[in-house]
Amino acid sequence: MVKNQTEKADLILRRLGEADIDEMRKLFRSTVLEVNSRDYTREEVEDWASCGDSDERWKELLSDNHYIGAFDTDGHMSGFTSMNREGHLHSMFVHKDCQGRGVATFLLSEAERLAEEYGAEEITCEVSLTARPFFERKGYEVVKIQKALAKRLELTNFVMKKKVLFQTILL
Repeated sequence: MVKNQTEKADLILRRLGEADIDEMRKLFRSTVLEVNSRDYTREEVEDWASCGDSDERWKELLSDNHYIGAFDTDGHMSGFTSMNREGHLHSMFVHKDCQGRGVATFLLSEAERLAEEYGAEEITCEVSLTARPFFERKGYEVVKIQKALAKRLELTNFVMKKKVLFQTILL
């Protein structure tokens, strides 16, 4: 595993920490409010976006998960994702201006690599109506449809999973 940075085309991946919280929060809010508004009501996305207001919550998420950010050549965050040692992908958000450019695919590939490195047998995640088609194209299957509480509203999302395919290296 490359500890500091991984590059692909015009993106650089690196681990995120507390110094990145402000940029993560801005990207999360704008993505939820702009991108997810295709599939959720205004009231729902505003409630969901408010979940990113607490610095303490971001610090907790960063301590419980390995967060990875994708940055453009100017150092701007294009997206971020996370993986924990149990194979749970907690977050996947791509900047509203970077949708459809391969950022999510690049981030997911790194998150899946981490899950394999951690020895997870499968990856689980809870994804939005908006993200479901992307994850299905990447081999994830819906386990169940659920209502998840944002702050005060329950939003429809999907528990999904994918088996981790361990790569065997033959010498």
